[in-house]
Amino acid sequence: MDALNSVDAANRDEPPATHRGPIIDPVIDPGIDPGRERAMRRQARWRRLLFFGPTFLTALAAGVMMFDILKVNGQTALNCLALPLFVVLFGWIAGAFWCAVIGFVVRLRSGDPAILQQRPAPAQPLHGRTAIVTPIYNEDTVRVFAGADAIWQSLQQQPCAASFDMFILSDTRQPDIAIAEEAAWRALVARRGADGRLFYRRRSENLGRKSGNLAEFIRNWGGAYDYMIVLDADSIMSGQALVSLAELMDAHPRVGIIQTLPLLAGRDTLFARMLQFAVRLNGLMLASGLAFWQLGESNYWGHNAILRLRAFAEHCALPRLPGAPPFGGEILSHDIVEAGFMRRAGYQVWLVPDISGSWEEVPSNVIDYAARDRRWAQGNMQHMGVVPMQGLHWLNRLHLLTGILSYASSPLWLMVLIISSIVTCIQAVVGHQYFQPGAISLFPNWPQYRDNEIAAVLTMTVIVLLVPKMLGAALVIRDRASRAAFGGTLRIIGGFVIEQLLSILLAPTMMLFHSEFVLRALLGRSVGWDAQARGDRGISWGEALQRHKWHLAIGLAWGTLILVLAPDFIWWMSPVILGMLLSVPFTVLTSRSDIGRALRARGWLLTPEETRQPFELEAAAAARAQGPAAPVDIEPLAVPPRSPLAMLAEAPTYLKLRPARPRLTSSV
Repeated sequence: MDALNSVDAANRDEPPATHRGPIIDPVIDPGIDPGRERAMRRQARWRRLLFFGPTFLTALAAGVMMFDILKVNGQTALNCLALPLFVVLFGWIAGAFWCAVIGFVVRLRSGDPAILQQRPAPAQPLHGRTAIVTPIYNEDTVRVFAGADAIWQSLQQQPCAASFDMFILSDTRQPDIAIAEEAAWRALVARRGADGRLFYRRRSENLGRKSGNLAEFIRNWGGAYDYMIVLDADSIMSGQALVSLAELMDAHPRVGIIQTLPLLAGRDTLFARMLQFAVRLNGLMLASGLAFWQLGESNYWGHNAILRLRAFAEHCALPRLPGAPPFGGEILSHDIVEAGFMRRAGYQVWLVPDISGSWEEVPSNVIDYAARDRRWAQGNMQHMGVVPMQGLHWLNRLHLLTGILSYASSPLWLMVLIISSIVTCIQAVVGHQYFQPGAISLFPNWPQYRDNEIAAVLTMTVIVLLVPKMLGAALVIRDRASRAAFGGTLRIIGGFVIEQLLSILLAPTMMLFHSEFVLRALLGRSVGWDAQARGDRGISWGEALQRHKWHLAIGLAWGTLILVLAPDFIWWMSPVILGMLLSVPFTVLTSRSDIGRALRARGWLLTPEETRQPFELEAAAAARAQGPAAPVDIEPLAVPPRSPLAMLAEAPTYLKLRPARPRLTSSV
């Protein structure tokens, strides 16, 4: 964990810690017989071959056809640069395609028996104690405590509720928000009678950002708990989901992290509803595809997940990377690295898509969505310094590289588009050379075309991009209950078309945003740590124009150049140019809540959470509607009493958070 390097000075000066003990296979629990162990290893190998084989073959086939297209009229330096970029990027989207295909098959078969399974009712008493922790930083107090109230109410309906405590861990710097937080906490404790079970702590120094907040909690109170469920400020989880996570941890002692699939809910703007619909339609299928081949070496997304506290404290402390920010210093995107370190220590990390009752919110507009991505982009690019660390499994290295490519792919796509535009414009201006200069030939060098290959590459691209979403829609339509929850077949197909059109217009803008973020990181411009915008915030025309002015200028210049030099090419570039030219009205109109609510009233872009709202989301909405809490004249405990922490004396490892193999060297 990024902030777990907030250790004492003596620990900072210790030599790098080394990994001790064997690395356990991701799908194997200790104590099973050797024959079953070998069978599980074989299963892991063939599952990964089933995913990576078609992915590489698809990228290779597209690359061969593109090579034939480019070489026909002579190779150039630009062609030589464009081809490898194209192969890498096509492999990127091919991986998403095959993940969706595998997930589609898994969902058709009603699940994957190799993935961790929830216990059937009736549930047995829990053996471990669990802390539910929510780190916050200058957040909307009403929204945070409305969510906490809904989670607590849902949890109290479970027989095992006494095994859970809840902590609000504040890093807030603004005094007025801090006062509101304490008032809201006191009111919540008084309303729910949770004195001694629901705690609030505000740090005097917010070292290490979110992960430092968690580290301080682990050092002070982690010894009282076996597990920790981490939530974001906008997370909501049902009591049943919380209990299911703890039950799975009890049942599988070699599991270090279990990640749920947080679904998007709670927003009304058109932009947010587009994302909520898309994730709800396709998210479970894609997550099932990921879990199929990742098995016990899955990723941790930093929230809506449960962690084994002792293992996390012992093995997931992160070093400071050498050098200055943005590539050096504290590791910002800590979750994916923590998953790698947990796996390196011999513990499994699982994604379990079938645990329902896990939600989060999404930014309500393009500007706030991009602002969040800017922080993530710098954190993921920073992982270039983590990939070579010793002891990491090759899948964890792949997760890190995938995170880097998720943002680096945008400037790569931009380069491919620029190169193709330059090549086309040069050919249109210069024309084809029928005779080579200085060469004597009786016959001209006639231009050649590869119409079939061009059509094949375009067809493959459309299939790879569009079919995954079609498969997600097909899964929902085939099931009567799911079909009704989305508003019926017509509404599903219509929502699919609306979401696809909006996504096409959004893609060029996000490509330019991500290219800008990667460039800023490469130039050494580090981002700050600001609170994330919450709520349905609308964007004014002035703000949209200010943020998109360069996108608009690029689209105008690019489109004009193609129209003047190679007008026939404008049809191929029209989706990209149009997205840039419409970026301002797109951002303004999609940020409007009234448009989103009007579509919802007519049944478009519906999600099951809106057709039949779960208790937790309904309770959170009701608590938000009540507004700020009134002052309560009580003095509940702000921190747990000292007596439960006697475990710390028996578990000093909680106080020795050593850096986990920070040497930047490659493993054998």
